[in-house]
Amino acid sequence: MSADVTSKATPDFAIALSQAAAAYRGEGGKLPNPALLVDALLAAEKAAKQQRLAYNFESLMGQWRLCFATGTRKVRQRGGIVLGKGVYMPKFAAAQISFGATSEQDLGKGEIGNQVQVGPVLLKLTGPAKYLDKKNLLAFDFTQMQINLFNLTVYNGKIRSGKVQSEDFYTQPIAKLPFFAFFLITKDFIAARGRGGGLALWIRENS
Repeated sequence: MSADVTSKATPDFAIALSQAAAAYRGEGGKLPNPALLVDALLAAEKAAKQQRLAYNFESLMGQWRLCFATGTRKVRQRGGIVLGKGVYMPKFAAAQISFGATSEQDLGKGEIGNQVQVGPVLLKLTGPAKYLDKKNLLAFDFTQMQINLFNLTVYNGKIRSGKVQSEDFYTQPIAKLPFFAFFLITKDFIAARGRGGGLALWIRENS
């Protein structure tokens, strides 16, 4: 079942997330309180599980800017983790994530990019990704790093932080890889829970 957050009975969480995306993009309105947005993300995640929503990899294609994210903290008594406070990402530190298909056009196989720019400094990580549409789960591994200074590339090469070689990536089990579990994907924004337990909201970058 695919999602439709523009239906007549638009849920409250979709309204809150849409307001946050519009306000962060500068289209007017006020950013929702961080606690309210965390509740909206949790409600969206719960709805996706209850309705067994499914999204395809193509709906993730493009470039997205990180708008909001939560941290996590360990709780010894419970032997697990709980969500930390959520924060809106500062405009001066533009963090973006991108998804694209591989040249082979294999189903579920793709590429991921993650970059942060602060002033003249740009750090970009890229690597392979694979998508499990039945679980809305995207596993990835960063294998390449590029650093630019004033639009000039000062470093571009492989990094050892990658857990596996890119050619062996697609045979690796998900349990050994970092991943995002997406629970809401629209044309304007996407939301997911990371392997570490944190939640994140990205908005589509205008072309």
